[in-house]
Amino acid sequence: MTDWARLHVDYCQYEVITVPGATGVTIYTIGDDLLHVRGSNHVTGFCGIHTGEIEARLRVLSEPPAEVDAGWDAISEATLWSPSGQLSVVGLMGGTAATLADVAVPRGLIRIRVHARHRLHETRRTDDDPPEQHELHVWAVSEQTPCYTVLADPGARGWEQKPAKAAEWAMLSLVPRPSTRPAILPPLPPDPYEDDTGLARVTVVRHRPAPVMVNLPVGVLPVGDLEVRLDRVDAETFRWSWAPAEAPIFPNPLTVLPDDEPTTVRLTTDSDGVTLRHEGVRGRHAVALGVIWDHLLDGTGTLPWVAPLREQAAEATGRAEKFRRLRAEQEAERWGGPPPSDRVRRMFGHAQSLARLDRRLLDRIDVLPADRQREVACWAARRAMRVAGLEQLGWVADALAAAETGRPLPRAFTEQHGAAAWRRLMSDPEVPHTTIPLTPNPAYGAHSVTEMLQQAVAFPALIALVNHDPLAAAIDAVHDAAIAHGDDLDRFLTEAHAALS
Repeated sequence: MTDWARLHVDYCQYEVITVPGATGVTIYTIGDDLLHVRGSNHVTGFCGIHTGEIEARLRVLSEPPAEVDAGWDAISEATLWSPSGQLSVVGLMGGTAATLADVAVPRGLIRIRVHARHRLHETRRTDDDPPEQHELHVWAVSEQTPCYTVLADPGARGWEQKPAKAAEWAMLSLVPRPSTRPAILPPLPPDPYEDDTGLARVTVVRHRPAPVMVNLPVGVLPVGDLEVRLDRVDAETFRWSWAPAEAPIFPNPLTVLPDDEPTTVRLTTDSDGVTLRHEGVRGRHAVALGVIWDHLLDGTGTLPWVAPLREQAAEATGRAEKFRRLRAEQEAERWGGPPPSDRVRRMFGHAQSLARLDRRLLDRIDVLPADRQREVACWAARRAMRVAGLEQLGWVADALAAAETGRPLPRAFTEQHGAAAWRRLMSDPEVPHTTIPLTPNPAYGAHSVTEMLQQAVAFPALIALVNHDPLAAAIDAVHDAAIAHGDDLDRFLTEAHAALS
């Protein structure tokens, strides 16, 4: 047992948590005047003092207590999931004491019993009153049972329970949507608190006293993109299993199941009433499944998680449609019309630039057979060499001839992206040096440079012939040849269309 520690509380509350930052259902949903269940890893304790300090201590037991300790005004219990084997007691605003932070507790399913006394509001407290004290007992369990009032405070307010709201939270916690982080960001590291390796599966237990009649919702329970199948095995045994829904409702359907293994539900009836045992469930799902069973056993026939899932799906569909329209507008601007084939869209090189120069020409090249695409690439490369005055240079002519006869280009063109060929172009005294105006066109934005070296603009059309993909070679060669023609761009594009006929 830890020593008594002074814990600052606010709004009459403190938190007991096994997973930092865990979210869950709001207070005033499940619980009593002392303890409210907030989720699988989180309960809230209630104090008499609104803002100030209480005394608190924690006791970890090796087995369930045989008796209820005397001398307390209120005692309540709840079940938590402790994936890391640590538990902290903190004030609502985060304040804690060293002896109450990261206390070692059993790893797995645990039961927590909270004892409280002297719960007086500060407006009623006098110097003669003893300090408010809360003592927490923790022990390991293999069965998840509901929140339970062991000893009710005579002045308890009797909070209204909201099993439907709790069931909504519980089911949504079992089917979280995948992260929407942009793909360019590094993936989030695995959540260590999701790892239940080595931890035994547990049992969820619920009891309804006689003469209550219980009818399980045998069949299919819709859960958005997933469904729960509750199939009868015999008179007292059922199989609970998760499966993808036949008709998903989200634009990007959830495919990962909360649990790949079917589990067993047993329903027994005797003179005391009806007992349900859901066996073999994952420990981290036990609290949520218990809350779901609390609602289902009430027999209202409602599935409170269906409506919020549909609302989420409608919002997601609206966002997806808005994004689709935006992408379509961007693609139309980028490609000068409806997007081309997926193959062209995936290409590196000058496909987009050629589309903005002459979209119809790009589409015509795309549908040509491979041999014709290679012929078009060679035709465009020769036209580029001719307009730049390079066609008659022996080493350029040899490269053109090799490409046109289906032979490999010289190594100067094929290695290191043609670096050797580029160096020769820049150093060969026989290479002419002419310029062409850099006129504004859809393929380029505004530039301070007004002229380009025609030979440098044309030469990439020859380098493009190295590409083993005839479509990519044709697109790049035609684009480079078109730019190399300068003011004669329109004439070249007309001749290119004629060459494709």
